[in-house]
Amino acid sequence: MGLVADDDPSRIDRDWVWQMLSTEVYWHRWRTRAQVEAQLDGAWRLIGVYDDETGAQLGFARAISDGVNDAYLADVVVASGARGNGAGKLLIRTMIDDGPGAEFRWTLFTGDAHGLYAQFGFGAPDSTAMVRPSTRPIRS
Repeated sequence: MGLVADDDPSRIDRDWVWQMLSTEVYWHRWRTRAQVEAQLDGAWRLIGVYDDETGAQLGFARAISDGVNDAYLADVVVASGARGNGAGKLLIRTMIDDGPGAEFRWTLFTGDAHGLYAQFGFGAPDSTAMVRPSTRPIRS
């Protein structure tokens, strides 16, 4: 399967993203469609990974940034059938290393795929990092 990454927000299949974020991921499934749409509209950068032959969306990532120094990587998701084929690496490389934020300090929160993110320089925070957890009740 040939893969291609694209940062054109108009190419993002919003129905696919909504399907993945509302049923396939373990994080923030409390969001409404309107909230996800607002996040897409307000994102600093959106990356999609697509099947080069059919154009079908296979992966997605969203970033928030001040555009100068700091960026937050969010909602990284790859379709189950595309995992293990390089889609995740292409997605992260395009977002971070090949984009305008290549020299930024990047942050993300994840409960899995630590090995993937470590390949792009992510690691446990140092003593300069602090996090205020959400007070939102966890819903499954």
